[in-house]
Amino acid sequence: MSVTEELVVIGSQSPLRSVERDENLLLAPPYPPKLKTRPWREHEPLAVVHYPREFQAQPFAPPRGVYENDQIRVEWQTMDNRQPFYHRNCDVDELSYQIAGERTLMTELGVIEHRPGEFSRIPRGVAHDNYGRCESHLLFYLPAPVAELEPAERESAPVFPPFPGWQPGEINEAVTQCMGSPGHDIVIFGVDEQRLLEQVHVEDGRMKVLRADPGRAVIWLYETQGIRLGVVNTTPGGARGYRRILDADEIQYQVSGRRTLITQRGIADLEPGDFVRVPLGVSQADATAEPGQYISLRSHRELPQVAETTRVAEAYSPERLEALDAEVRS
Repeated sequence: MSVTEELVVIGSQSPLRSVERDENLLLAPPYPPKLKTRPWREHEPLAVVHYPREFQAQPFAPPRGVYENDQIRVEWQTMDNRQPFYHRNCDVDELSYQIAGERTLMTELGVIEHRPGEFSRIPRGVAHDNYGRCESHLLFYLPAPVAELEPAERESAPVFPPFPGWQPGEINEAVTQCMGSPGHDIVIFGVDEQRLLEQVHVEDGRMKVLRADPGRAVIWLYETQGIRLGVVNTTPGGARGYRRILDADEIQYQVSGRRTLITQRGIADLEPGDFVRVPLGVSQADATAEPGQYISLRSHRELPQVAETTRVAEAYSPERLEALDAEVRS
């Protein structure tokens, strides 16, 4: 079958060019080399990492790292309690996406009561704490400063008490570098929590809460040098199109709906709670029989996986592609 592949670069509104491909040749192993030695490397199939969306009770633990390089860190966290300290980043803006449940984010710039589907950004150097109730969320540590690309749905505000039953108590502040990863604290000290939260009254800045428009196919929400973070809404039907990102790794997190990711590193069936990394230069396409949404993080620099793999993509075969086409059409 003939398909169109778009060659794209991060930050561009339109592809560099479009190329017509034979889909089976695009996905199949290469022809045998005509040399005695193989001039290319063997590559592992795409790895999928899964964390359940359903809350599972457990003691408070640090967020689970999923992908990380020396500039970016992606984490998954679940809470049914209060974070036991305030945290202040020296080197990054800290973005979050609320997956499920309720979470109160308390900062010097005000309080946000997070609802599922919302993003927020804590600027570098702002102290923050969380109180979660049967919830889960994603964290993206990106080089500061990060810019919002869409208007805010609402902003943080002074709220006292920040949540019912709150009382100021003995609590520490942790100042960290290296994206807040474990073992990179600089100093830990006690703080007056009431005074820290009342700092909002002398601050002009507020944190913005963003939510992706479900009526648009691709919505880029945040940007910093060489990095973009946004949301992709997928719909069934239409011709299958491929894209090859020439200058960025892409991390995808499936928010809703089931989707099949077709790539030159294998075919992966994705469900809500799945992460996958598509390396720079690998062609990919989506096949879906139902509406869905996923988060896309594109990085100029390689963003290796640090979490354990849950499963790997299946190898391409013409039969698998035919079965997938039949499923999408049904």
